[in-house]
Amino acid sequence: MLKVGVIGAGAMGKNHIRIYSEMQDVELAGIADIDRELVEGLAQQYDTQPFTDYREMLAMGMDAVSIVVPTRMHRQVAIEAIEAGAHVLVEKPIADTVENAEAIIKTADDNDRLVMVGHIERFNPAVIKLKEIIEEGLLGKIVSISTTRVGPYNPRIRDVGVILDIGVHDIDIISFLYGKHVNQVYSVAAADIHSFEDHATIHMRLDHELSGLVEVNWLTPHKVRKLTAVGIGGVAYLDYMDQTVELHDSGWIRKAKIEPREPLKNELEYFIDCINKGKQPEPCGEDGKHALKVSLAAINSYKEAKLIEIKE
Repeated sequence: MLKVGVIGAGAMGKNHIRIYSEMQDVELAGIADIDRELVEGLAQQYDTQPFTDYREMLAMGMDAVSIVVPTRMHRQVAIEAIEAGAHVLVEKPIADTVENAEAIIKTADDNDRLVMVGHIERFNPAVIKLKEIIEEGLLGKIVSISTTRVGPYNPRIRDVGVILDIGVHDIDIISFLYGKHVNQVYSVAAADIHSFEDHATIHMRLDHELSGLVEVNWLTPHKVRKLTAVGIGGVAYLDYMDQTVELHDSGWIRKAKIEPREPLKNELEYFIDCINKGKQPEPCGEDGKHALKVSLAAINSYKEAKLIEIKE
């Protein structure tokens, strides 16, 4: 049985704690957060140990940890966890800079530990189904993928703008569905209610001929999470929240059969399975670095009003 800990007990961290506590093949051995009252209450609720210093938890010899702290802290916490012997799942984005992402990846390689990045939408049953549909060729060659991820602003998001907070999800998913990296990005964005950008339209080129378009904002009064994939043989409409995929071609409209399931549960079970089998997880650190690199390029693009080349 693997000893697992969670560092960061905010909104997302609480979900990691809950799911680990329900898993049969892990022991939720500790929770760390600087808020003593919060972490002690959660530890009592989930029958585990509370820590206000994550280093004390790591010293107990964790097999794996989820890192659910502010992005600017990812490098420090991830490296210390890896050097303490733990495999790590780092919530997206992997880090705040490409250099910090590379430091996390190198530390994991040097210590023979696994790094997985929490791009949760890869584990959404609708995305899993659409990937299968694309690979089976039911839509023919895919030529464009566009996404809409909009909704009200969440006041707890203070350290990054809308691109790094939610746009990175769809940047990763578009690359994942194509099976290709982004090579150019151009974006238009601005800050109207936030200190960072709060609305953005990001146009990406993949493999020099394929299109990806991401629309994100914190301005729309209702939440929308949708994706459209256009192929030469048909179109797929995906709803992330409803976990549905509908296919339209010249003769039929069909709805894919999908078993709804909590994406984070899929993600954490997969993470544990990779550790048990010694298997490299996807999305790995390099996948997370690419999504970060494209996101940062999109930020530079709107600030400089120019097309940015993505170099590998």
